[in-house]
Amino acid sequence: MPALARPNLNLPAPTLLITGFGHFPGMPANPSASLARLLARGRRRAGGQVALHLLPTRWDVAAAFPALLEHTAPDIVLMLGVAARRRQVSIELVARNATGDFPDAARRRPASRPLQPGAPAERTLSARPAPLLAALRAAGVPAHLSRQAGRYVCNALAWGAYGWARAGRRADGGPRLAVFVHVPLPRPGRLALARLARGLDALLAALLAQFHQSRPRM
Repeated sequence: MPALARPNLNLPAPTLLITGFGHFPGMPANPSASLARLLARGRRRAGGQVALHLLPTRWDVAAAFPALLEHTAPDIVLMLGVAARRRQVSIELVARNATGDFPDAARRRPASRPLQPGAPAERTLSARPAPLLAALRAAGVPAHLSRQAGRYVCNALAWGAYGWARAGRRADGGPRLAVFVHVPLPRPGRLALARLARGLDALLAALLAQFHQSRPRM
């Protein structure tokens, strides 16, 4: 795994929440769930506090996600989803207060359009994206920064998480870190599942480095 910033041993280890999605219409097997499992397993071996949530691809689950975050209070949230038409990993810079009229895994459509009437048109991720992009590329995974998270449940989940991250601080006074990443469909060769997992683990290491850099010095 990539080297991390040196932690302050007088402070508790960060808590990580890693999420992936289940199936939805047109996607009977969602690779984001497999990748989330691999990442969580690897980080448990490396130590630290890791929670894994595999979420049903449903509008109501995305709407309830901020309440889950308030209850569990992670320091870092890494959310994974699939974008089948893309050819590289996408770090989503922006979540938009908008939906399409698409059915979810329960065949239900969004309860409201926009997601939150009267709220701002967009929210941005709370982590610095450039080191995350560099980590993916250094691991040999094609990646880019995206401003198009779509209008499906992925965007709705990111919208809630980015708002939660921007609205509060951690117990130690540092920022909450929340990032949504779209992955392409794995395929043999350059974007096999194992290579995607290595790249995402490098991204997670970069997120942990940002976390440690933001902690108070003692």
